[in-house]
Amino acid sequence: MNSIIEVRDVVTSFGDRIVHDGLNLTVKKGEIYGLLGPSGCGKTTLLREMVMLQKINSGSIKVLGHELNHIENKEAQKLRQEWGVLFQAGALFSSLSLKDNIALPLVEYTNLSQEMIDEIVEFKIRIVGLKSEDAHLYPSQISGGMKKKAALARSLAMDPKLLFLDEPTSGLDPISAREIDALILKLRDLLGLTIVIISHDLQSIYATLDSVAIIDEKKIVYEGNLNNIKSVKNKFIQTFFGKNNE
Repeated sequence: MNSIIEVRDVVTSFGDRIVHDGLNLTVKKGEIYGLLGPSGCGKTTLLREMVMLQKINSGSIKVLGHELNHIENKEAQKLRQEWGVLFQAGALFSSLSLKDNIALPLVEYTNLSQEMIDEIVEFKIRIVGLKSEDAHLYPSQISGGMKKKAALARSLAMDPKLLFLDEPTSGLDPISAREIDALILKLRDLLGLTIVIISHDLQSIYATLDSVAIIDEKKIVYEGNLNNIKSVKNKFIQTFFGKNNE
């Protein structure tokens, strides 16, 4: 399996506050890979660095073969179209219908005809489990679960190879959360995606993840699958995974 993301010796600080002190991890092609750790450990910061919304202080991040530290503007613009991002609250534009939200990347970055864009949007709406008629609704008219699905459809608009999902089940009722878990697995298999997820949802973690990296005390304290996770001598891991959860 070839690597899709390689993080090497990454240091991140905000003023005097060090968030990451030499992170190393590898995400392989086709994996669903989780970034876990206590609140404030720098999970979302790392995700933002991976999608070029934030710079690292030192070290290197390579995504889809591109070294992010030394990337030219034109190359960066092209690379951004190779991934999709689902932000924690969905980040849908409230003034646009779901259809227009999902179409936005296609309108901005392609020269496709309106007819072709409409067809793609229709397909993406259906693939995430929304109905065709939902396309004309606005974010204020839909549930939290539907917002996540619509934002997921938008993140898939450009047929990315890689998806970044920040807390995809947060704020959802248990049934909607399990629907999102099933959808993540389905999309990975159907579209051949590699997916990086930040999560605190233990049920979701066991249901979807192939590998995890656990950030604690500014370092990666564990990287691997969940099979032997409970034997790791780390306070966060023992507390988080230790309660009768299989």
